[in-house]
Amino acid sequence: MAGRLDPRRLSAFLAAPPPDCRAVLLVGDDAGLIAERAETLLRAVSGGDALCLAEAGWEALKEPHMLADTAAATPLLGGRMALRVREATDAWAEAARLVLAGPGPGVVVFEGPGLTRSSKLRALIEKDPRGQLIECYAERGRDLAASIQRMLAELGAQADPAALDWLAERGGEDRMALRRQLEVLALHAAPGEAITVEDAMALLGEGAALDLEEALLAATAGEVAAADRAIAQAFAEGSHAVQVIRAALRHVQRLHLAALAVERGMPPAEAIGALRPPVFWRHKPAMERALRRWSAARLEALGLALLRAERQAKTTGLPDALIARHALLAIARG
Repeated sequence: MAGRLDPRRLSAFLAAPPPDCRAVLLVGDDAGLIAERAETLLRAVSGGDALCLAEAGWEALKEPHMLADTAAATPLLGGRMALRVREATDAWAEAARLVLAGPGPGVVVFEGPGLTRSSKLRALIEKDPRGQLIECYAERGRDLAASIQRMLAELGAQADPAALDWLAERGGEDRMALRRQLEVLALHAAPGEAITVEDAMALLGEGAALDLEEALLAATAGEVAAADRAIAQAFAEGSHAVQVIRAALRHVQRLHLAALAVERGMPPAEAIGALRPPVFWRHKPAMERALRRWSAARLEALGLALLRAERQAKTTGLPDALIARHALLAIARG
């Protein structure tokens, strides 16, 4: 069992971790996805029994054997203990070693979004036959659409393919925010009817979450002041730099597809209308204006510039919000 979990086995493992599993470490850049999978594991191990659930705080570090002892304890009404360690660091390595060597049958779930490949805790759990490493990176495309479909099903709702595509396109990097949006959709969904893309746009397309989209539309339309105001509002409401740059890249890629269609002879309005997922009706005029300003070649170059900006935001140590803001305003001035 040791090593990184094969993505094809992920659903089965989360639903029923094997009896010999003692410790699971979730790592990656998507803290929301880490938390979601941790909660799924904890429910599976505990059977949903509150008496089988426990959360370890920093005080447990003073006595590393506490985790192993709790994992080996027999709950009052029977079952298997499930323990949660949030924000795990290498300080938990000794406690994890004792858990892996212990009799169980409980499982300790470590959430380590900040752990690197050189982490002692990561190496310990990844190499032990009774440990399991699960990587949690932001999902995109078909993977994200499938997860959205699953989350809606858990909420007693369903969506048609166009709505799933639209939701996946604007899903962003915040898993918890996405789940909250899906809860809103499920709450308003008609019983037994699939959510349409029009339903999704009507409920989610008018709120503060679209400040970032407004910034991108203003930038590619050459509206510098409007782009600056919208990006400031997006940051104020929780958007982060890499999210902004990746959203800009997706926006530019969609424009590039439309620009290629225009070069083949399609009118701009039809090229915008052919994009999938569909463009929100209120945004079509701004998209058409942008399409008349940017050629396919310039949009391709712009995409490469945004990729460079993302690398700078992650590696240079410069303020990443400043890099993202500069990238968007450079588009507007272009």
